Amino acid sequence: VPGGVRPRCQPPSHPRFLAGPQIVLSVYGPDFFGHDVVRGYGAVHVPFVPGRHKRTIAMFVPESSSRLQQLTSWFTGRRPEFTDPRVVAQGEGREVTRVRSQGFVTVSFNIM
Repeated sequence: VPGGVRPRCQPPSHPRFLAGPQIVLSVYGPDFFGHDVVRGYGAVHVPFVPGRHKRTIAMFVPESSSRLQQLTSWFTGRRPEFTDPRVVAQGEGREVTRVRSQGFVTVSFNIM
């Protein structure tokens, strides 16, 4: 996928919460040393109503929990990242994960 954006569709995060499918974005790009690192994660619910819809997704990246880990990850090119996209889609447990805001992505839906 061009630009390093890897979309994934996720089912509703909880059976009682019928919000419909989500698109989970994982954006990757090169760092200073040319390593492919995560540039941001975000999720948005797909609209049900027919028509054209525009959504702005707030992107975020996980952060290391200590200065030593930040320095080590910068030198090795291994930045913190989520291994399971459900963490982004559900939000459960994210309140204990350090994250930093990383901008926005705008997507357009054409629902028929």
